[in-house]
This record gives sequence, structure tokens and C-alpha cells, in this order.
Amino acid sequence: MAEQEGPASPRLPSGGRKMSLQRCETCSKEEAKYRCPRCMKYSCSLLCVKKHKLALSCNGVRDKTAFISVNEFTDLNLLSDYRFLEDVGRTADAAARHPTMHSPATKRLLYYLRNKARKCNIDLRTLPVGFTKRRENSTTFNCMEEKFYWHLKLIFPHCHAEYTLKGVPDDKRLADILKPYIDPVESDPVVCQRLRIYIMSPQSDVQILMKIENRKQNSVRYNELDASRSLLDNLKGKIIIEYPTLFVVLKTLKKDMVILGQDGSESAENSDSESSSLSSVEEGEIRDSA
Repeated sequence: MAEQEGPASPRLPSGGRKMSLQRCETCSKEEAKYRCPRCMKYSCSLLCVKKHKLALSCNGVRDKTAFISVNEFTDLNLLSDYRFLEDVGRTADAAARHPTMHSPATKRLLYYLRNKARKCNIDLRTLPVGFTKRRENSTTFNCMEEKFYWHLKLIFPHCHAEYTLKGVPDDKRLADILKPYIDPVESDPVVCQRLRIYIMSPQSDVQILMKIENRKQNSVRYNELDASRSLLDNLKGKIIIEYPTLFVVLKTLKKDMVILGQDGSESAENSDSESSSLSSVEEGEIRDSA
């Protein structure tokens, strides 16, 4: 007599791979099949993967420098860190061998830019050859007009959006620089859709911040800039690493971005001399190349 079969046990998909119990975080309908190595978002299909990358400005590449707590640190993380340090060493060695590094013309140009910036009361500092910001920087100085044309990066953290501008004249007001992005009338339709939260907010709620470079990593502070004044006026008396990076935030949404002088414990006078270690967007030592 044949034995009676019990309730059918759940079967694994073909290939024996266990499927994730998570739902797709983009459409919230299907079961997730993929997980982004960078932002750890779950997706169910290639379409949802592309949508999440577009919405969050995510490139899908794992962040090798992301913080990992000691409890979660594994041998794989140790191996990853070791390989990362090897890559950094190779990059630094390749940069040191680069012909541009020893080019007299390049050194004269950098010295010229730093000297002109110093006369404008701007502490312009440059990175060694090989750093991304050094390669990206397109800042120039027009000696006929006695004017800087800056390479400028705008970051809108609430929308995970970044925009790079080239050849921005130093006498242009910050409000005019932002008009193509957050002005309800003059903004580009595509950009307007992406930065909707800024456009829907009152202009009085928008703040323009710039990170203070000469500080410790555990004491990050920002300077608030005046949108009604020119880029040059806002940069005076500040340290610039290669080119200015401006953070456009909303007063009601900014959380961890502490503005200097608003935490009740510091003054603006000693902000630029508190620490001898400079922070940068990239890892590595910042050097004022001769």
C-alpha cells in the first residue's frame, strides 16, 4: 500500500537558487531578483534597475570606502580593503610617472592660477596629477578681463542630483547661476522635473552651502553663501580645493549639514585654522603643488 503524501514542500526555482523574500523597491509588485551593490536597493527586472539608477543617480558600482561596522566586518571586507589600497598605490605611482607631473608649463599655469586667486583673497589649492578633481578642473583666468572663469559643481542632495558647470564668470550672482535649475519659469523642463522639490519650495527656504575644507573629518561644517552676491564675493576668504562645490539644500530638510556659527560652539574666525589636516572629496593627501 502506497504511503499518503504530505503537503507539498516549497520548491526552489530551477538551478537550486533561493529567491529573495524582498519585494522590488521600485515597483513594489514583483519579487526581487537583484540587489544594487552600491545603494543596496532591491529590484525585480532590468527596467526597475534602470529606473532606480535614474531616480537616485546611482551608478551601481560598489562603494569601496563605505563605512562597515566591526560587527559586520568579514574576511571579504578585509580582502576588498587590501585590494583597494593596492589600487591606490598603483594610481599614485602612475601619477608620479606622468609626464604632466614634471612639465614646467603645467607648474607655471598652476602657480599663475593660485597667485591670481591669492590676490582675490581666495586660498586656491591643487591636487597632485592623477586625482579626479585635478583632471576635471577647467578653471581659467582671463588676464584681459582680470576675471576667473570657474569650473563649478552644483549638488542637490535632496534629489541625489549633481551638475557640472564650466566657464562660470566670477562676477555672476549665485541666484543667476541657479536660475536654470530651480527657477519655476526659467528652469529647463527636464531638470525641473528632477528638481521638483526645490521648485515647489519657496525661494526663501533654499540655502547655498559650501563645505569648509580645513577641518577634521568628525567635525564637518559648512559656510552659508549669499545668493544675491557674486561668486567671487562668496569665495573670498575661503579655501578652495581645485574648484568650488556648492550644496543647494532646503532649510526644512537638511539634517546633518551643520552651518558654521549655528551650532553655538564655534566662531568663524578660527574655522580655517582649527586643523592642519584638509578634507577632500577624494581620499589621499592634499598637496599645494609647487
